[in-house]
Amino acid sequence: MRRKRGRYHHGDLRRALLDAALAVLTEADARALTLREVARRAGVTHAAPYRHFTDKEALLSAVAEEGFRMLTEEMKAAQREASADPVERLESLGVGYVRFALRHPAHFQVMFGPDLTWDEQMRTLEEAADCSFQLLLDSVEAGQAAGKLRAGDPLPLGLLAWSTVHGLALLLVHGNLKHVQDQLPATAEELARQMTRDLTRGLLARG
Repeated sequence: MRRKRGRYHHGDLRRALLDAALAVLTEADARALTLREVARRAGVTHAAPYRHFTDKEALLSAVAEEGFRMLTEEMKAAQREASADPVERLESLGVGYVRFALRHPAHFQVMFGPDLTWDEQMRTLEEAADCSFQLLLDSVEAGQAAGKLRAGDPLPLGLLAWSTVHGLALLLVHGNLKHVQDQLPATAEELARQMTRDLTRGLLARG
């Protein structure tokens, strides 16, 4: 009898392992993820994942790093859809953030979940996360430079914006708004636009 072949036969093993990990994470949280299960789903030997990932923490780090890079691109894409007005461009980042969370919930859960390890060995992960946050800070600073947002340290304003949008994204990903769905805009993107617009009103420069 011929042995049944797995899904992975040649090519990019690392990609196959990441896809298998994301499949597990779509069905359960990070506690259910093991390199053995990832290998099984990718159709490779139990030892194969160790060619790219020293342990489960390294695999989760790779998933999160990919997620932060995708998040940055999603927010940049949302900004390209906005006008040149710095306030609108800041608002668009929130829309891109929510859009990413809903399109890639497995990445999103790992990126901000308790199972992710942040240490000096995960430098590329930290760089990817910093890039996403820097895009937000740059947008805040652009609004300040144009005299449209409150002057001062951009970090508190950036944290306020991020916290608001991140909270909305979590509520949407976990389905926590179903009990008030009939009172909200028709789509999550419309809700994100409304929320970010209300948020920026509180950040506007006075006078």
